[in-house]
Amino acid sequence: MDKTTIICRCEEISYEEIEEVIDQGARTFDDVKRLTRCGMGPCQAKICTNLVANIIHEQTGRPLHKIPLPRMRMPLSPIKLETLTTDSTSFSAVKSVLDEVELEDGKVR
Repeated sequence: MDKTTIICRCEEISYEEIEEVIDQGARTFDDVKRLTRCGMGPCQAKICTNLVANIIHEQTGRPLHKIPLPRMRMPLSPIKLETLTTDSTSFSAVKSVLDEVELEDGKVR
């Protein structure tokens, strides 16, 4: 693969950039992600995960099955901005993550 080949289309990260961070000690997709932003674009690493894993394998000799998948972070699906900005009493996973909500029975969720 050519050094200028774009591996992460969303963030425009090239093969050479990934190779450099592996030389600096990156051993997982998340290491590469932290150092380059690879996988942080709109597709959320759906396109570049396997490409990066293959580059790590080629550069380090580490078996592909020992290279962990990227860590997924919330939100896993789009939410309406209104959910975050309104003071509604409806409960959603996002609302409960952002703050604790006291229920009528005195329990905290």
